[in-house]
Amino acid sequence: MKGKNEYRFRNEQFLAELRNDASVKELGKGVLYRVLAEGSGSTLPKINSVVTVHYKGSLVDGRVFDNSFDRGYPEAFRVGELIEGFRMALLSMHEGDKWVVYIPQELGYGKRASGPIPGFSTLVFEIELIKIM
Repeated sequence: MKGKNEYRFRNEQFLAELRNDASVKELGKGVLYRVLAEGSGSTLPKINSVVTVHYKGSLVDGRVFDNSFDRGYPEAFRVGELIEGFRMALLSMHEGDKWVVYIPQELGYGKRASGPIPGFSTLVFEIELIKIM
């Protein structure tokens, strides 16, 4: 139990430190983001939109658990079917935007593990919104 509590604390500390970075903004509910590139799109996705994105998902220690950039092709998702933190980011992005998004565990997978992602993990996603369909 001590190991899980320490892991959770390290993840919470990571987010707390990011809040002191002037280049990091907050979407709400603790989801933080940093803009890497601004797109030229004029509309935002809606909850039922299908979007095409490139993304890289990692943990706060840098361990990558998924990466469409490395696969060489983007993925298409229905926004409403994604974890809440990822969904919140996409609903605020325009086509062409590229952000790093920091998702607290409560808006990711929570206390449960999901494949290579341990419970209580802060998720770090580099997201490039390519197209809103």
